[in-house]
Amino acid sequence: MSNSSSLTQFLLLAFADRRELQLLHFWLFLAISLAALLANGLILSAVAWDHHLHTPMGFFLLNLSLTDLGCICTTVPKAMHNSLWGTTTISYMGCAAQLFFFYFFILAEYSLLTIMCYDRYVAICKPLHYGTLLGSRACAHMAAAAWATGFLYSLLHTANTFSLPLCQGNALGQFFCEIPHILKLSCSNSGYLRELRLIGVSVCLGFSGLIFIVFSYVQIFRAVLRIPSQQGRHKAFSTCLPHLAVLSLFVSTGIFAYLKPPSISSPSLDLIVSVLYSVVPPALNPFIYSLRNQELKDALRKMMTG
Repeated sequence: MSNSSSLTQFLLLAFADRRELQLLHFWLFLAISLAALLANGLILSAVAWDHHLHTPMGFFLLNLSLTDLGCICTTVPKAMHNSLWGTTTISYMGCAAQLFFFYFFILAEYSLLTIMCYDRYVAICKPLHYGTLLGSRACAHMAAAAWATGFLYSLLHTANTFSLPLCQGNALGQFFCEIPHILKLSCSNSGYLRELRLIGVSVCLGFSGLIFIVFSYVQIFRAVLRIPSQQGRHKAFSTCLPHLAVLSLFVSTGIFAYLKPPSISSPSLDLIVSVLYSVVPPALNPFIYSLRNQELKDALRKMMTG
């Protein structure tokens, strides 16, 4: 038996027991992280360099790239370190910091994706009011609200989770520190229920945002289908589909990870799903946007050729 006052470290879930597979995971994560760093770095540079991208969508895309970089840099380096050196430990304070920053960037990213949906809704359904509703000050306020939301909720969750007495050992069934796996180590029913209520509030707010996103895209597609010219419809779809693809990947993997039936849960499946929602979206987001956004592709091409 142990308690939180005597805990100095947690044991993370290893990707494999064999040394060859551990090294394979290290090289795989290294390739993913380098690709994500390069792609998001290029987007940040392109948005800052090309004045054609100094738009509300470009501004939000810059913020989204920052959250993607944050997500990758929070979870992947420690997993790479453990795979390379054959360890599974993380310090108590390191775990708290990892949990805080992971939820900070994840929640900020979800808020930004919701705001970007509002940007597309105004651009297509209310184009005459676009400059008024999404001026530079309004965009700055919305982005600040997204970051503040992520900071506030991650601070509340981290403080509450690590205030719980832990008496079920120190082994986490995950490759990074995550709230559900730390709650399994708790021996306080009142603290456990308090965190569950806090999670319930977060889930309700998340579903409210999802309802807003679905409603907005219904209105967007209705407006696009009323555009008489095929070229106009194609241009409208090309600005919406990248955002919709990124949002679908982010939401579907997250919902499956947290709401999948316990009957199909297993350490290997949990590991795969956690990689899908914590590592894959931040790595794929810049490629999805750069492949579908013509202005971004042009800016990257001009930046590469000088």
